[in-house]
Amino acid sequence: MTGVSDNSELKDLYRELILDHARKPRNFGRLENATHVAEGINPLCGDKLSLYLLVDSEQRITEAGFEGSGCAISMASASLMTETISDLSVTDADTCYKAVTTRLATNTSDSELEPGIDLSYLKALDGVREYPSRVKCATLAWHALHAALSDSQATATTE
Repeated sequence: MTGVSDNSELKDLYRELILDHARKPRNFGRLENATHVAEGINPLCGDKLSLYLLVDSEQRITEAGFEGSGCAISMASASLMTETISDLSVTDADTCYKAVTTRLATNTSDSELEPGIDLSYLKALDGVREYPSRVKCATLAWHALHAALSDSQATATTE
């Protein structure tokens, strides 16, 4: 029965990580010197965010910030995302976008994604796969990231 207890403890740990990032989001705030900006909206539940990136001449994300409002999952995911992409190359950040959105939208395993970047603590978001409408909350910031990196002028949406 140790596996059951360990799994329950792991879920509790992930739940605490999500709540911590939702209550005290990291990198919350506008970057006045942002080189890349994107707006994101989840029309299903009303999550909205603005993502700000500072990309240097070597195509590395040196700072990331966001503003917005939404559910705990949406805000926690944006917070976790900004921590993940800070100091990554634009290419690696876009690889993370693909890996995370694929992982959350499907039951794809880590070994199938292999972005070459440690995304293990993002497993805290895996619980949303059990609630398809919540997947959109968790992926909103990631879609905004993709839009910002693509220099898309359109609002990123989960629809």
